[in-house]
Amino acid sequence: MFSSLFGKKSDHPLADIKSAMALLEELPRNDAHKMLMELTEWIESVGDNEDFKLEHQFAVLRLLDEAAQPCVRKLVREYFAPQELSKFQENRLWLLLVNWSQHSSNAYLAVFDRYCNGDKGASAVKAQLPLLAARTAHALNGYLKHVSAHYGPMDPALWRKVARLYRHAEQQQYLDARVELYSGAIAATTVRGELAELLGWYGCGVGTLTPLSMHLTERIVGQYSGSVTVTLQQTADSLFCFDLESPAAPLRVKAGGRVQPSTRFVSMAAMQPKLEELLKELAKNTVPQELNLGGNYPVELVREAAQYLLDYLVDPPLRRSPRRGIKVSLKVANGFGRLMENTDVGLNFNAEQPLHWEVEDISASGFRTLIPTQGADGIRIGSLLGIQPDGVAHWGAAVVRRLMRDDANQLHIGAEMLANQVAGVTLGAGRDEEQHALWLMAKPGEPSGEARLLMKVDAFLAQRSFQTSLGDKSYLLMPIGLDEKGFDYDLARFRVIEQENGED
Repeated sequence: MFSSLFGKKSDHPLADIKSAMALLEELPRNDAHKMLMELTEWIESVGDNEDFKLEHQFAVLRLLDEAAQPCVRKLVREYFAPQELSKFQENRLWLLLVNWSQHSSNAYLAVFDRYCNGDKGASAVKAQLPLLAARTAHALNGYLKHVSAHYGPMDPALWRKVARLYRHAEQQQYLDARVELYSGAIAATTVRGELAELLGWYGCGVGTLTPLSMHLTERIVGQYSGSVTVTLQQTADSLFCFDLESPAAPLRVKAGGRVQPSTRFVSMAAMQPKLEELLKELAKNTVPQELNLGGNYPVELVREAAQYLLDYLVDPPLRRSPRRGIKVSLKVANGFGRLMENTDVGLNFNAEQPLHWEVEDISASGFRTLIPTQGADGIRIGSLLGIQPDGVAHWGAAVVRRLMRDDANQLHIGAEMLANQVAGVTLGAGRDEEQHALWLMAKPGEPSGEARLLMKVDAFLAQRSFQTSLGDKSYLLMPIGLDEKGFDYDLARFRVIEQENGED
């Protein structure tokens, strides 16, 4: 049925239907990596070819894109796997996926631009304009997700592309035209829905998440994208705003802020009850079958992603204390083991030397610094950091909460302070073997009679109490709960009961 679309004037290998179909038949379907690499090259060449008739170009892109989707889904499952990948696997998969999403979005945008410019054959594409714009938005969302997963710099042009798509669909009144995005899609979608998903997901502070949490939150938002709205008017439920004339990443709506006619408002209020219902199902230790996450994931990981989104909608995070431009030099130890080595228990004088960071942006609750990427091995969201400012005798503890790479290949690190001072303690529990931990000295305003301890990962048990000493005093530590589980540590909270020396 495509025979009327494909002309033979071009010498491009895909200039006629027979060669296009032959290409798809010859692709290495048993090798998703190789197949996606080849399809990326073909879709790039088709997107750059303006010799094709416009409807011809769009039809070829659709064929290639449809053929690529099984590969994309497979490789996304591999990249966003619950198990940690080797650096080689991670980089290989990421390059394949980010190249595909970049070139497919560019190719669709090339067709979209040709249509908007009134190129010959535009009238033949008009009926399929909602599908063209929806696929373009979907591809842009994929590119945004994969760049975010690498904490890379976001090209400002991406937001201009989003604004151009939205404005055109709004003006031509096809924002809410329902289309089947791909063959066999479970549900129809719209241009508004695809763009609302992109803006709503990215607006929820994804730079503070691990790549796996980014994937899970993106899939959950996509599942409920019909609950995300983009409107002309600001309402009490408006969470983010996006300016079509000066496009940039979606911003949190500020009460009383100046509103421009070009501003559009994103609300996710209707998603709140859906997330609450999802969390009830997850509390039964099962992931609902209708929740399409693109793979199988542990219930607890899904619950954490859903809870993160709900918390963001109910009570968006705010900076708790002002930052100050004070330059501080820090010694930095990355990881629980390295931090332990620098305390007064379990000393290891053959340990690696600490890193040295210069911090110029600091507050009572955390700090931000900038370091070369090549000096950031092992630094990721959730990394535990030991820090010791120059001239200070003791070590403190912090956790990496935000990462971003810039165009100069430098890594911006935002860290939350857990404690300005930690002390090594030895924990005993009856006949169990003793273990070392770090006692976080309380900060002003924290509850009295409680203590937070950093322990090796999986060491905390809700039914196990410990005895320990700090200074010249002995304590019984009774478990309250686990505040956070990191890659190599448990952050646990205990009730503290001071004991007389010799008391059991």
